[in-house]
Amino acid sequence: MGLLSRKATCNSHGQDSSYFLGWLEYEKNPYHHLHNPNGIIQMGLAENQLSFDLLETWLAKNPEAVGCKRDGQSIFRELALFQDYHGLPAFKKALVDFMAEIRGNKVSFEPNNIVLTAGATSANETLMFCLAEHGDAFLLPTPYYPGFDRDLKWRTGVQIVPIHCTSSNLKGILITNPSNPLGTTMTRPELNLLINFITDKQIHLISDEIYSGTVFNSPSFITIMEALKDMNMEKNNRVHIVYSLSKDLGLPGFRVGAIYSNDPTVVSAAVKMSSFGLVSSQTQYLLSVMLSDKKFRNHYIVKNQNRLLKRQRKLVSGLEKSGIRCLESNAGLFCWVDMRHLLSSDAFEAEMELWERIIYDVKLNISPGSSCHCNEPGWFRVCFANMSEDALELAMQRLKSFVGSIKKHNHQESEKLRKESHIGKWIFRLSFQSFNEQDQR
Repeated sequence: MGLLSRKATCNSHGQDSSYFLGWLEYEKNPYHHLHNPNGIIQMGLAENQLSFDLLETWLAKNPEAVGCKRDGQSIFRELALFQDYHGLPAFKKALVDFMAEIRGNKVSFEPNNIVLTAGATSANETLMFCLAEHGDAFLLPTPYYPGFDRDLKWRTGVQIVPIHCTSSNLKGILITNPSNPLGTTMTRPELNLLINFITDKQIHLISDEIYSGTVFNSPSFITIMEALKDMNMEKNNRVHIVYSLSKDLGLPGFRVGAIYSNDPTVVSAAVKMSSFGLVSSQTQYLLSVMLSDKKFRNHYIVKNQNRLLKRQRKLVSGLEKSGIRCLESNAGLFCWVDMRHLLSSDAFEAEMELWERIIYDVKLNISPGSSCHCNEPGWFRVCFANMSEDALELAMQRLKSFVGSIKKHNHQESEKLRKESHIGKWIFRLSFQSFNEQDQR
């Protein structure tokens, strides 16, 4: 008998994915503009650091929220004591109002239908525990976020089936809208098709909408709840939403996630499971005050989306200068970048070779498409909102030099082959001429 459980010693966590291995290499040699200017620039982390100044300005103007005070009186003891698993009512109300505003107030959310979790990772895993048994399968359109292989499968035993599924134990579909890693939003016909499909098959649909507030360009974001409402199905209890403040508000360290469901049984079970990963009362109180400030809320949403658009355009422009194109996108904190022309062959082994050169030689950490289960080699997810503008410019300079070196090498090889071919033809002509002369003798 072993001293540790099979779970503790198994290798199914997903940490051996190139997505996570890139992070490990970055942590060994992180870029810093002063202390390590030749280090690896992190472009594999989807964090939003573009609007911290807006948050910090609000915090400076609202010291009571930071200092655990209400109307000048300390509420430290109130927040320090045990809180109900359901969460602070004021925060849940502020959170659903924020979610509605991001979605253009075309839909509303009921605070009693929301379950607070320690981030979207916890929310997704909790839904797996609520909706599926060990061995049941969820269908995920590819490419998808590499962390799902860990978040959905590791502890739950649920299986992920990319793209197509004819299995009899299919329990549902999970989508990310806006898409991670594509940075695109789903259309109304696509959402309607999904709703009709799950209705026909009597399975669940999880819509991960953690990037809903990052939509910076048209077409506008359509939440699954809006599509349900238009089909007079807004009370559907087989559709569930995952949300967090990690991307839209740029607060991944606060660990604030949420499940929204119209199924009271799912809500009840998820609340019980949330005891394993609660959001602290202090965090809930601070954010309840912040998100209840409608003026700030509206200003932040608009300003943040404008900044994301500007930064995305800067990345796209920088890549184009290197002869690299991206999938056209309108949301997210990243671009889906086409580097197929830089591969040495049309194989995933060539993609990994290119990725390793970009990590170790160019010193940029980007995520290869194979880690997202993309079925075509040569695509990469490149993040743009987790660094300074200067760092992004340096990254583009490094990449441009790298692409230039590849083109130069390819040109030299081409010239070498051309010359060898020319010499070969010349030798052949001489040999043929010599043969003819001998034959004439």
